[in-house]
Amino acid sequence: MYPEDLKYHPEHAWARIEGDMATLGITYYAQDQLGEIVFLELPEVGTEVKAGEPYAEIESVKSVSDVYSPVNGVIEEVNQEVVEAPEIINEDCYGAGWMVKVKLGDPSGVDDLLDAAAYEKLVSEEG
Repeated sequence: MYPEDLKYHPEHAWARIEGDMATLGITYYAQDQLGEIVFLELPEVGTEVKAGEPYAEIESVKSVSDVYSPVNGVIEEVNQEVVEAPEIINEDCYGAGWMVKVKLGDPSGVDDLLDAAAYEKLVSEEG
């Protein structure tokens, strides 16, 4: 449920780190808590994101929530497919449901994120 190759932020976001790039999305737990996702607002390419701060807004049939960045950097790519069909996040939150790709501003910040086991423990304590 929580892929080992990802890093996790306590606000239920994940980052797939590849060199100086990070692909970001929300975790299975987050999409499960939200329920059916009906709308997603993502920032434009070139927008700066800061770890622990909201960069997007996601709306489900239950609520509207902020999406928090797990890393510092600048958005290089936005997944337009999930903007047009946000239900993809419910179907494949770690694959096709990614949200943005970020060029890392400070790769050492990744060390502050949780691994899969630590994130799973956090979620089990919340649930």
